[in-house]
Formats: sequence, structure tokens, C-alpha cells
Amino acid sequence: MSTKKRILFIANEMSPYLEMTEFSEIVNKLAVLSNENNLEVRCIMPKFGVINERRHRLHEVVRLSGINVSIDNDDYPLVIKVASLPNARLQVYFLDNEDLFKRKSVFTDEKDKWFDDNGLRTVLFCKGALETVKKFGWPPDIIHCSGWMTGLIPMFIRTAYKKEPVFSNSKVVFTIGQTTFKEKLGSDFLKLAAINDHVTKKELDTYKDANNAAMFRGGASYADAISFGAEQVDKKLVEEFSKVKGKKVVKYNAEGDLTDYLQLYADLAK
Repeated sequence: MSTKKRILFIANEMSPYLEMTEFSEIVNKLAVLSNENNLEVRCIMPKFGVINERRHRLHEVVRLSGINVSIDNDDYPLVIKVASLPNARLQVYFLDNEDLFKRKSVFTDEKDKWFDDNGLRTVLFCKGALETVKKFGWPPDIIHCSGWMTGLIPMFIRTAYKKEPVFSNSKVVFTIGQTTFKEKLGSDFLKLAAINDHVTKKELDTYKDANNAAMFRGGASYADAISFGAEQVDKKLVEEFSKVKGKKVVKYNAEGDLTDYLQLYADLAK
């Protein structure tokens, strides 16, 4: 029986599949480095329509088919696809949905207009990622969330999913990155994020502004440890989360040295 510690990376971008900020490459390097340091690694990200399935050799995982994610009493079917990370023996899983992820752009249309349903897409990805892990039957020791779109996951694990055995021993790392949008996630975002009233209004209070900073603030507030994934991070968030009692913090390293992350993973997985 394997004694390896398990680490799950959940990100809205990861090199070479989608590269919108510099942290996409860091997620790739962290996954490879973790794999090389005797951690069992899996990765999850959205299957945005801009990701070339043929080039990256994605294929559907039939055994994971049939996942329906319920949000605000509507069901959204997920198709799970997988690819092997180039030059590494680890798998990246992609969450696809015909209506919400297939479009040929990520968060804005061809006229650079913010999609009105980005809030729903965010909730679907966050809940869908956790439902996929349940279907794996693969309890992660560490879950490293990066990208604003993953901001609900630490909260979901501490609230709606706190009694799920697969997450009972999971420690969550959340990376605060650079601000990438100025829009809001919609007036119905908190209602959607309550996932059929499994999360209370009080538990969602940190996300009430429904903007980029709120997603980072919420994720960091519920996580066990925090890292900074870019040099240019919202100054208010830096002040708020650089020193948080009871939480380990990894500062941004301009030199690209990722050994602090490995030490963090080791400390959390004890």
C-alpha cells in the first residue's frame, strides 16, 4: 500500500494548457516538483474551449462520466477529460460542460465583454472539482488552489463538504495572485454559491463584493496556508494576509525558487 502523501492542484490555468498569468507556469513546475519529491500528484482545471484537445491529447474518462452538479436547483452535467502533463508522469483532469465551458474564449467575448454567467461558471467549477475528487475516491492530504476562480473551494471544504470523508484530513493552500478583472460576478453570485442552501449567508459574507479581491480574500480566509503568486498583488490583500495568526504564509519569490512550497506541503501533511 502506497505511503505517499497526496497533493491535488486545482487551478483555473496551468501551463501548457492555458497561460493567462505567470502563475500558470508555476503551477506546472510545482506539480512536477511535487511529483519528483515523492508526492502523489493530480491536477484539476476547467476545460475552456480555447484548450486544444488534439494538441494536448485530451480524452474522456468514461469511469468519471455521469457527474451532475446541482446549483440553485438546476443540474449541470460534467464531462471529465484527462491528459498527461508533458515530460512528467502525472495526470491533469479537465472539467467540461457544453453550455458553460465550450465557448472559444475564457472570461470575455470577442468584443472583450465580460460574460454575464462567469459567477455560475465559477460555482460550477469549484463544486464540480470537489465532486470529481469524491468520484475519484482519492483523499488528498493537501489541496493547493490557485487562481481567483478557485476561491470558493477552501470555503466549500470547511462548510458544505466538511463531513465528506474524502476531505476529512485535507489541508488547503490558497494562492493570492494578480488582479485580472474589474467586473463583478453578478448580483446572484452569493445565491449560486450557497449551492442549494448548503452554505449560510454568514459563511459567504467574505465574498459579498463578488469581485476579484473578494474571491482572493474568501479563499485565503478559509485556507490553512496562504501564498502570494505574483509580484503585483492587491496591496490591501498583502497587508491583510502577509501575517495571519495560525496560518503559514509563503511570500512571492522573484527568483523562482519553489523550495518554500515543498517545505509548506511537508509541514501541512505531517
